[in-house]
Amino acid sequence: MTQRRFFTLDVFTEEPFAGNPLAVVLDAEGLDDAAMQAIAREFNLSETVFVLPPEQPRHRARLRIFTPLSELPFAGHPTIGTAVLLALRDRSAHKTENHADATAFGLEETIGIVPCVVETGKGRGRARFKVPSLPVFAGEGLEASTLAGMLGLKSENIGYFRHKASRHGTGEPFTFVPIASREALDRAKLDTASFDRAHASGKTGALYLYTPDPAPVGRRYQARMFAPHKGIPEDPATGSAAAAFAGVLMQFEQLGNGTHDVLIRQGCAMGRPSEIELQVMVEGGTLRSVEIGGAAVVMSEGKLLARG
Repeated sequence: MTQRRFFTLDVFTEEPFAGNPLAVVLDAEGLDDAAMQAIAREFNLSETVFVLPPEQPRHRARLRIFTPLSELPFAGHPTIGTAVLLALRDRSAHKTENHADATAFGLEETIGIVPCVVETGKGRGRARFKVPSLPVFAGEGLEASTLAGMLGLKSENIGYFRHKASRHGTGEPFTFVPIASREALDRAKLDTASFDRAHASGKTGALYLYTPDPAPVGRRYQARMFAPHKGIPEDPATGSAAAAFAGVLMQFEQLGNGTHDVLIRQGCAMGRPSEIELQVMVEGGTLRSVEIGGAAVVMSEGKLLARG
């Protein structure tokens, strides 16, 4: 048996016991796909990251990301959490009087190279990364009446202003469901049997519910995400969905040229409030770049016994 170090972090939060929990397994060399999947099931968090040596020496590490049921080519909160953890470990190992508390490096993920910028403090930090693949429109969503039945809501609770259900993704698409009010968003409860039927027919993927947050300043949204087919009944924070949400904003909000900063609060209904920073850059009426940012806090560390 080989002892492998692991850490857990709360991601997209500056406070412990909030945000989205993440497990990061270091020393992952020698683990095959089945072993990684078994370890991810054992942690039973929305994602578990396995850190491997990079294929290109100029990059910091290669990451493989697993939900309890399958591997993902890319995910936001594992990227943020792992970037913060690696930067903290580098800082601890190489700290000098002139050592900067900010660093930049690339992480190799299945989707491609993810460039990260990280600022670190004591046991916590903030990271921002540029999404390697811009969101792609994947079609219209289900009818409002169908979604309402799936979520225990009424048809009039689905949609607001120009917004209607749509599908966007930076990889596997999410079904984005606009909800008319915060009250309806909090009240939504997924009927898994209805979801399973729609998913089996190819009519929906993970459901991302969103509604405007009535804050007086800036673009702010409240969100919830359900992905039972990935072993995630509800996710406290979903960075990849936030990245794809840039496509929703381009479709329905007619964003003008320039940089747009968006704050997404997720996980509130679960008692694990999270804050995801989304930055969208538009040039010539076209989406040019998407960045995701947020904080992470180290919560625990230990050694895992696993077959090497």
